[in-house]
Amino acid sequence: MDDDLAARLRELREEARQRLDELDHDLDGVVQASRDTNADDEHDPEGATIAYERSQLGALRAQARARLAEVDAALERLAAGRYGRCEVCGEPIPPARLVARPTARTCVAHA
Repeated sequence: MDDDLAARLRELREEARQRLDELDHDLDGVVQASRDTNADDEHDPEGATIAYERSQLGALRAQARARLAEVDAALERLAAGRYGRCEVCGEPIPPARLVARPTARTCVAHA
């Protein structure tokens, strides 16, 4: 069971890492595009400003970094033998919750 959990968590970690890499690439593209143009994006009636795009990508990158940290913490709990125990009451986290949210730190009552 621990091998299956570890494999699933490693898979989730890789997905989060890939998402972060994609967002970093997208941000690099936005920054590069803004260097190559003298467009007045503040007054552009055609769409979102470059600042808005950068802000949106920044928020998505923060979410991806947080997801990566959640998965890393779950892997650490698994290695330490604390995975699947509520951090508040110490009771086992129901398996259905762990299937739905493999990085859960608490039981449903303490979520």
